[in-house]
Amino acid sequence: MKNPQRNNNEGKNKPSKKSVPSGNRTKNSPDAAPSTARKLYKGRDKAQKPVYEWVDEAPAKRPSTTKKPFSGIKKESPDKTSLNRPDYDLKRTGSSPNDDEVRLNKYIANAGICSRRDADKLIESGEISVNGAVITSLGYKVRRTDKVTYKDKKLNPERPVYLLLNKPKDFITTTDDPFERKTVMQLISNACSERVFPIGRLDRNTTGLLLFTNDGELSERLAHPSNQIKKIYQVSLDKPLAKKDLEIILEGVELEDGLTKVDDLQILSKDKTILGMEIHSGKNRIVRRIFAHFGYEVIALDRVMYAGLTKKDLPRGNYRFLSESEVINLKYLGKSKKRS
Repeated sequence: MKNPQRNNNEGKNKPSKKSVPSGNRTKNSPDAAPSTARKLYKGRDKAQKPVYEWVDEAPAKRPSTTKKPFSGIKKESPDKTSLNRPDYDLKRTGSSPNDDEVRLNKYIANAGICSRRDADKLIESGEISVNGAVITSLGYKVRRTDKVTYKDKKLNPERPVYLLLNKPKDFITTTDDPFERKTVMQLISNACSERVFPIGRLDRNTTGLLLFTNDGELSERLAHPSNQIKKIYQVSLDKPLAKKDLEIILEGVELEDGLTKVDDLQILSKDKTILGMEIHSGKNRIVRRIFAHFGYEVIALDRVMYAGLTKKDLPRGNYRFLSESEVINLKYLGKSKKRS
């Protein structure tokens, strides 16, 4: 009976069993799951000092030894509160889809057909009818009791939907793919019955925040470059970033499609390969092209902040509905940019 007790005590004193803080774990630890805590750049405070945050994302699952064919997306069960769809009261923003009388282009946008700007084009071209009469006046107003049709189909303003997805790799940002590749729409297929679409896009191998909505007006506002919507990326390079290249990037980079300015760039790792970049530009593959211009390869790219929204409590591959206050902030965000 003494030997087991002695062995138990010896087991407790073994250094290999000593608990190690997640931030100090190494990739070479044979049995422990890799640390998921990451230092993220969140922008600058009022004193223009860089602000950082340690975020511990959900642990990655150990890969299975047997491969299974892709047959749709198996969703984990997120926290019920995150999937509790709110009823938005957006009257104070001037963007409620339930107003008694609204401009025709707004009515069309609320129906999820297109943005207000594109709705104006449909009206001018005579493709919209109200109560059987073709309307071409851009200032025309309708009531919810009116029958508005487009291509002989009645338009019904949908309940507004605002979804935030933490996109994983290997999914393309499109509403439909003729080659039947995995798309981001599969990840949110069970979220709602309304037709939603992504605002902007993330490359197939880029991860992070992607916003979906059926609010054409908000989509246009957030996507338009004049509103300078803030985006922060965590960038992993194949080699350390040289100081001279960092300085040039901050001054502005002349690419094939013109000058691109970066709002801020911070080094997050000791080996200078992991960076935090704040940028407003929405040009295609802009982050990867900036670093490729200086001979670097981006081996991982993660959008950690979009328009003030973060990845907090949102595991990779999961989504959640925005709260009413978050939606109101987004709507005022675009308006405040125009005023300034």
